[in-house]
Amino acid sequence: MPKNKHRKFAEINAFPNVVQPEYTYPVSDFHLKGKWGENFFHNDNPIILEIGCGKGEYTIGLAKAYPQYNFIGIDIKGNRLWTGAKSAMENAMHNVGFLRVQAEHLHCFFAKDEVSGIWVTFPDPQLNKPKEKKRLTSLRFQNIYKGFLKKGGSVMLKTDNRHFFDYTLEVASENNLEVVHATSDLYGNPGNVEPLVLSVQTYYESIFLEKGDKISFMEFKLDQVSYLVS
Repeated sequence: MPKNKHRKFAEINAFPNVVQPEYTYPVSDFHLKGKWGENFFHNDNPIILEIGCGKGEYTIGLAKAYPQYNFIGIDIKGNRLWTGAKSAMENAMHNVGFLRVQAEHLHCFFAKDEVSGIWVTFPDPQLNKPKEKKRLTSLRFQNIYKGFLKKGGSVMLKTDNRHFFDYTLEVASENNLEVVHATSDLYGNPGNVEPLVLSVQTYYESIFLEKGDKISFMEFKLDQVSYLVS
């Protein structure tokens, strides 16, 4: 392992804004489950997750724009989380935290109605059919999200992959989910999206835009059914 990674891993272990559980799954009694506001952020502001946050630039951008919310970036790569966590500390941002876990285990760390919104930003599209269950907007993951997303809360997707966008629209349609907004060309045809959806960008998003790639955006809710079925 390169020395730089060793240094980052050593530092991130001491970062107060990073949670790295050392558990064997499933976890039934994680100490922050149901208590993120009280024991981590020390307030009762709404909590928003970014799943697959990478280096955390989107989580940081949202937190700067919405100081009245708490944001948690989720990723399994510690050397990536180091960048966002370091930035948050250097800027004295107290409404930002990071959780180093795999997305399929999120139900172990958040309680019912604990989360007010979810961002899924430029995930691996996992386009091979056998990998469908690994897609972060698949039925499998939507059912996980329903376990802790408040009624009325939204799932918001940004992707550069049109097939992944169309797949998510199809899943929403098959399950009669409310699609609040959907565009396959966010910057060419944004519709009535909030300006922040355009102004806050991930590292990869800026690269895609420089190349002339189109970015798709979708916001949908999971309220209609008690459990999603295929």
